Amino acid sequence: MQSDEKIQRRKLSDEVFNRLFQAIEEGELPPGSQLPSERDLMARFGVGRPAVREAMQALGNMGLIEISHGERARVTRPSADAVIAQIDGAARHLLSTSPQSLEHLKEAREFFEVGMAFEAAKRATLGDIETLRAGLALQQSHYNKDLKAFVAADMAFHTAIAAITGNPVFEAVSRAMLQWLSQYHSGVLRWKGHENITLEEHQMVLDCIAARDPEGAANAMRSHLRRSRKIYQPGKPAAS
Repeated sequence: MQSDEKIQRRKLSDEVFNRLFQAIEEGELPPGSQLPSERDLMARFGVGRPAVREAMQALGNMGLIEISHGERARVTRPSADAVIAQIDGAARHLLSTSPQSLEHLKEAREFFEVGMAFEAAKRATLGDIETLRAGLALQQSHYNKDLKAFVAADMAFHTAIAAITGNPVFEAVSRAMLQWLSQYHSGVLRWKGHENITLEEHQMVLDCIAARDPEGAANAMRSHLRRSRKIYQPGKPAAS
């Protein structure tokens, strides 16, 4: 026998967590359903209120349930955005404490968005192209007027390209990466002097997508992102 087979004592809250997690995973508690009351869970599992509350808090932290004051907890409906949101705090902490991680994120974004532009050029419908045109027109309307709105429109344009794939994971990842980057550049003033170039580069990407030119769209996106990488610099999070 192995010498490291010691039986580990587990906290009661861990056992409650495992039982509830299994009930959610196996569909006994489907999305949208309410969990039993604290009193019912205490009786069901033969544990005290602290164990139940700690287990519920852990489930809530994982995004599996919603806990509202005065109401019974409810099982959340899973979505790509909700899953990505669970790592949001850790991602922001990593970026704020590790300059190299910011460079890694820039590299990952380029790899991801070049691929999204390639796919968008293959899959875009006329409606998708009109959506991109409307997004670019909105960004243009903020030129030399509202820099924060201009940056927000910039982010929306990129996420709209990812959305063309029809894959909600791609859209959620695009939105998350852009949000993380926006919090850790050195301020919107770094955009000054780049707005017109950004608009021109977005137009080039859009033209290639509209022309059903995947290689052209990928190359245009790659050039755009490599030019704009210097906007995002390590340091304290930018003001929201």
